Amino acid sequence: MSLQKLRIVGTPTIYISSRTDTGVHALCNSAHVDIERPPGKHPFSEDVLVKALNFHLTPKCIRVLKAIRVSNDFHARHDALSRTYMYRLVTGYGHENLPVFERNLCWAVSESLDVVKIREAAQILLGTHDFSAFRSINSETSFKSPIKTLEQADFTASSSFLPIYSPNRIYLLHFFVNRQKADFFFQVRRMTSALVAVGLGILTPQQIRFHLETGEKMVFSRCTVAPPDGLFFKRGQIHRDRWVMLYKVQYLFSFI
Repeated sequence: MSLQKLRIVGTPTIYISSRTDTGVHALCNSAHVDIERPPGKHPFSEDVLVKALNFHLTPKCIRVLKAIRVSNDFHARHDALSRTYMYRLVTGYGHENLPVFERNLCWAVSESLDVVKIREAAQILLGTHDFSAFRSINSETSFKSPIKTLEQADFTASSSFLPIYSPNRIYLLHFFVNRQKADFFFQVRRMTSALVAVGLGILTPQQIRFHLETGEKMVFSRCTVAPPDGLFFKRGQIHRDRWVMLYKVQYLFSFI
């Protein structure tokens, strides 16, 4: 661990703002950690800490962008105001036809989609709801509230990482979840799958509304959970009032 190479006291524990499931990507993330230096040593400055961490980081595909000294009661996950997710879809192509630079970075849907119907269904999801219909069942389910506030659910045309596909074959779904301490990525995968089913004519927008209002799990012939490959955690927002410059040795990191 690069932190231990800085000759600090003890073994630090890193708390990530938002975790990701296996196969899910993160464009940018934040974390906090308590750092104690040996007696007689002053706390690291933010600039020195960023440079030192990037020097020791392995693998090099991770890079620290910024370090901010914060108050001692700060928590990167619990103090997050919102989380933004993005899901990439490619239509008209099978997964086997994707270039290597696109594989594992999108969900390839071979059929065309009814964009108007998808946008209609996405608007139904907006607002504060009980999202039980889109939850996974595990040992932590009973301890987490299904009530979430979804403030954005946009379905827009985009472009490929390579100039191969026509612009109308690449789509992005953006989900903006407000004031949530818990991650939302699994619900995003289920909602994406449901919206794709609407675009394929398997489900209707009215069925999305019914399941959202009743909490009844959706069962349909296609994949009920979108593959993790296309999902990206885009960013988490933290209120600047929590960036209190006190003489504490707790740091907030932003990294990619």
